[in-house]
Amino acid sequence: MSEPIRLEFPPRDARAELQTRLKSAPLQHAEALLSGYDLLQRLHDRGVLDLLRGGLGSSDQVLSIVVDAAKTPEAINATRNLMILGKVVFMLEPKLLEDIVTAVPNSLTQAREQKPLSLWQLFKKMCSQDTRRASSAILGIVESFGKSLGSGAAAQLHPAESDLTEIESAAKPAGRDL
Repeated sequence: MSEPIRLEFPPRDARAELQTRLKSAPLQHAEALLSGYDLLQRLHDRGVLDLLRGGLGSSDQVLSIVVDAAKTPEAINATRNLMILGKVVFMLEPKLLEDIVTAVPNSLTQAREQKPLSLWQLFKKMCSQDTRRASSAILGIVESFGKSLGSGAAAQLHPAESDLTEIESAAKPAGRDL
């Protein structure tokens, strides 16, 4: 009878394979290594490595300072304001924002190059449908801002009602004196 052929693999030495790869790495990746060394030298020359080493050494103190700064009312307000501004930007249609971004420099360039408009030309521009549409939008924003600035009771009254209330309160003491 025939005997089975034994197939034995020599034991695999992972360290030896890594040593071989490490020895051939400088030849295979010479350009990348030189670029990395150059980057490290530039970071060292500018003091960035020293800064990073110091930051890592005192990371607890740095973290404490950052947390203390983030707890201030100004930092909290800034964070909230950034979140609100982010909401506003995300709600705008990209086309509208793109039109605004291109319109501002174009308008400023035209204003520099042209002589100022006459009063009649200004009046004609103000009467155009596009200018009235933009003015309406801006006035809506200003009106909302004004409502937020007013006090609780005065903000709820219609402007004509608040004027009427002021007139009535001024007239009552005068009527008692007569």
